[in-house]
Amino acid sequence: MTDLKGKAIEISSLAEYQEGSVVSREIIKKDIGTVTIFAFDKGQGLSEHSAPFDALVQIIDGEAEITLAGEPHTVSKGQIIIMPGNVPHALQAVNSPFKMILTMIKSD
Repeated sequence: MTDLKGKAIEISSLAEYQEGSVVSREIIKKDIGTVTIFAFDKGQGLSEHSAPFDALVQIIDGEAEITLAGEPHTVSKGQIIIMPGNVPHALQAVNSPFKMILTMIKSD
């Protein structure tokens, strides 16, 4: 997004929590991949799905429960997890709301 280029920005302000919702804002979209900020209210999540590419998740606020191939992982602010391509995964705001940066880079 051109309005963000060349500026120092508080990353967590790019997607605000909304009661009972998941909010997302794509901040970079290129042919080779995307960077998206998400804000999950407590109790919200994304049901199990898979993507064809590896994805890097960075938690920037709160705590997420991320399930990879049926195995739950608690990921907290300041931590990352790499979700392998073609592996079923789900995300849930169980104990608190959370915000994350999702970076997906496409491969051949």
